[in-house]
Amino acid sequence: MSMLAESPAAVRPAQAIGASEQAALRAQFPGCSEQVYLDTAGRNLIATPVRAAIDKYLDGRMLGGDKKKMFESVERARTGFAAIIGASPDEVAITKNISEGINIVAHAVDWREGDNAVICGDVEHPNNIYPWIHAAQLYGTEVRNVSSREGHIDAGVIGKAVDARTRVVSLSGTSFLPGFRVDLAEIQGVCEKVGAEFVVDGAQSMGVQTIDARALGLGAIAASTQKGLLGLYGMGFLYCRKDWAERMTPRYLARFGIDVGDRHEADLDDSENIVFRKGALRFDLGNYNFIAAAALEPGLAILNAAGGVPAIDRYTRQLAVMLGDGLVDLDLPVIGWPAGPHIGSIVAVGSLKPDPVMEARLVDLSEYLQKENVKLSERRGCLRFSFHVYNNEDDVKELLRLIRIWRQR
Repeated sequence: MSMLAESPAAVRPAQAIGASEQAALRAQFPGCSEQVYLDTAGRNLIATPVRAAIDKYLDGRMLGGDKKKMFESVERARTGFAAIIGASPDEVAITKNISEGINIVAHAVDWREGDNAVICGDVEHPNNIYPWIHAAQLYGTEVRNVSSREGHIDAGVIGKAVDARTRVVSLSGTSFLPGFRVDLAEIQGVCEKVGAEFVVDGAQSMGVQTIDARALGLGAIAASTQKGLLGLYGMGFLYCRKDWAERMTPRYLARFGIDVGDRHEADLDDSENIVFRKGALRFDLGNYNFIAAAALEPGLAILNAAGGVPAIDRYTRQLAVMLGDGLVDLDLPVIGWPAGPHIGSIVAVGSLKPDPVMEARLVDLSEYLQKENVKLSERRGCLRFSFHVYNNEDDVKELLRLIRIWRQR
């Protein structure tokens, strides 16, 4: 039976990923045989079933396509993502990327002059900074940009920054750099004390970090499909807890965000009485990225075939700890070591403070590794290695072998 036979929404209970099961999954990613790929934090490898789904979609479009089936594919993608984070489908809007999702939230909040939003900019991607600054400029609010503690987002620091006028705290579930995980439950508790909503940038979390949005009570999660969800660029999701979404007013609107009953999508309601769709569906715009939705279905199925995100979470963390320990043994400056609960699927090497000598050394190492067919990211003077279910211990061993050779040079 195909490993992709299960519905994307039918997430299996958490379990360990067996060696034979992982090998079968890895075989579906041709990119693994040609390189040591350690850059899921930048973008994922494409699996052969994903490529097949793209080809099938294009074959259909060559003949015009069946739009009803296209819409059904979008809804399966929505439902599959909702299942991963413990949400209902009507709490998930379809977006084109994380930036759009964060902007939707930033401009749908009913801001009042004197309100504030709290971020931690030194470990965030700029796209979780600029939208809040822009919103503050438009609505007369304040952005409180706190500093991390050596890369860690400290709940105590967040707690000192929030007050009764804090409407939103926006942080990454796993930071852009150095890739540390946030204690989501702890930050949610801080938010609840002052009545703020917690917005999570899921760029480095979705598909590799266990997050139960409903159990945690999160306000929103912005996600994209081209990293841990094993899909393409140009599609994303915005989870917004239903009761909060229904207190929000979209700042831009299209037919798919309006409840038109059983009428055709192109029919016009002459009453001018706009009724938003339930929950986060009010944030949908049209048309959708149908090819990305078609590609995502087998991507989600691969996650489920591995035992679901909790199993992938444990597996990738084991690889990350193995790599981090090996790099420390080679006297490389691994940020945040020894490993603790803050370590997930990302290992960063370098310094969070400017260090020109170290940065030059790491540039040399990066250039050497890339010549040896290792794929990694360089971010703010640091090297970032990241894992997914298609990686294995051989990838770690080969990387460490190459670095030993580089050191001997």
